[in-house]
Amino acid sequence: MKDIKVADLKSNKIFQDVPEDQLQWLIDKSAHYELPEGELMTSPGEPLKGTHVVISGRIELYRIQNNTKLFIAELLPGTVTGTLPFSRGKVGVAYGQCTELTQLMTFPADQMRELIVSHYELTQALVIVMTSRVREFTELEQQNEKMMALGKLSAGLAHELNNPAAAIVRGSDSLKKHLLLQPGAFKKLISIHLSPDEVELINEKMTSIMGNTNRPVLSMMQRSEREDEVLDWLDANNINGCEDIAENIVEFGLTEEDLEDLKSKINKDDFSPILLWMNNNLTTERMVADIQEASKRIADLVGSVKTFTHMDRGGEREITDIHTGIKNTLTMLNYKLKKGNIKVTEEFDTTIPHVMVMVGELNQVWTNLIDNAIDALENQPNPELHIITHRDKEFVKVSICDNGPGIPAEIKNKIFDPFFTTKAIGKGTGLGLDVVIRIIKQHHGSVTLHSEPGKTEFLVCFPING
Repeated sequence: MKDIKVADLKSNKIFQDVPEDQLQWLIDKSAHYELPEGELMTSPGEPLKGTHVVISGRIELYRIQNNTKLFIAELLPGTVTGTLPFSRGKVGVAYGQCTELTQLMTFPADQMRELIVSHYELTQALVIVMTSRVREFTELEQQNEKMMALGKLSAGLAHELNNPAAAIVRGSDSLKKHLLLQPGAFKKLISIHLSPDEVELINEKMTSIMGNTNRPVLSMMQRSEREDEVLDWLDANNINGCEDIAENIVEFGLTEEDLEDLKSKINKDDFSPILLWMNNNLTTERMVADIQEASKRIADLVGSVKTFTHMDRGGEREITDIHTGIKNTLTMLNYKLKKGNIKVTEEFDTTIPHVMVMVGELNQVWTNLIDNAIDALENQPNPELHIITHRDKEFVKVSICDNGPGIPAEIKNKIFDPFFTTKAIGKGTGLGLDVVIRIIKQHHGSVTLHSEPGKTEFLVCFPING
C-alpha cells in the first residue's frame, strides 16, 4: 500500500490551493487502508464513516430501483466522497462497490468539527466538492425520477391502448365475416317486388333510424327485458333467421309500435326479408360505430400523451386551461385507478380563467401528486380520490385529496425534503415532492400539506397570470 504524502494531495485539483500544513494534518488524522475487489465502501442506510479520498483503484456507485441496478457514477483516483463539511447527510444513499483493489484515505466524521474550526482553506475546498456533488447528483436523480414517471405512464398507456386496439381487430374481423352474409340478404330483398312508395318509405325509415341520436340509455336488466319483449313480437310475427335482430332493435331505440307501423304500410309477405335486410344494415352500422369509437379512443390517448408531455413546445410559459393537464394526467394514470378500484371525484371550477404556466412542468406536478395518492390508497377500503379546483382572487388553487391512512405527524416536516421517501427501498427516489416544490416555486406559488387518518390533502396555489 502506498504511503500518502502532501505532494500526492497537492497534485489533486481539489487540494491544490490548500496549505501544506493542513494537508499534512488531514493525512495524519485519516485512516489508510485497502478494500479488495467486490467489497462495499458504503451501502444505503449505513452511517457515513467520514470523508473518503480514493488514492487508487475504482469504485462503482449505484442504486437499486424496482429490482434494477441503476448506475450513478464511477469513482476514480482523486475522487473525494462520503460525508463533507456542513452536509446534512448522515447515512449512505447508494452502494459504493470496489471494481478492483482500491486504496482509500478516510478522514473520520467525528473530527469534522475540528476541521471546520481550525482549517479554513481545507474546509473551503471540501465545501466546493459538496456543492458540486449535490448539484450533479440531484440533476441525475431528477432525470431518473422523470424516467421512472415515464415508465409508469408507458405501462399505463400500453394498458389503455390494448383494449381499443383489440376492439378494432375484433370489430374488423366480425365486420368482414358479416359482409360475406350480405349477398344472401340482398338476394331475398330483390326477389320481392316493391313499389316506389314502399322503397321511399323504407329508405326514410332507415335514414331516421341511423340519424337518431336520442337513443335510450338502459341498464343491463332493462336491456334484457326489452329484448325479450321484442323477441316475443318477432315470434308472433314469424320473423326469424337473424340472432341479433332483437338486440339491434333495442340498441337503435325502435319500439314494437314502430315495427307495427312499418308492417302496416308494406305487403305482409315482404315484411320479413325487408326487416332482415334492415337488420343487416343496422349490424353493419353498429360494427362500424364500434371500430370508430375504438379508433377515437386511441386518437384521444395519443392526443393526451402529446399534450401531457408537451413534446411539440419548449419550456416557455404559455396560456392554458388548468383542467386540461389534470384530465390528461388522470387519463395517463387511468390503468392504476382502475386497478385500485379508486373512485375519482372531479370538482372543477370552470370559471377559472386560463393560466400562464409551463405546461409540461406543471403536468409533472399533477403526475407526482396523483400517483402518490394512488399509492397511498393501495389496499384501502372504499378508496377515493377527490380533485378540486377553485379561484382565490388572483390565484388558482388545486386540491388533491385522498382518504388513505394519512401521513404520520413525525414525518410531516420531512415529506418535502430531497431524497426522503416512505416507500420501500427501490420503489422511489424521494424526489417526487421535491420536484413538485421546485416547479411550483418557479411559478411563484406554494404547496401545503394537511393530513390526518382518512384524509390527506396537498393544496397547490399559484398566480393565474404567472
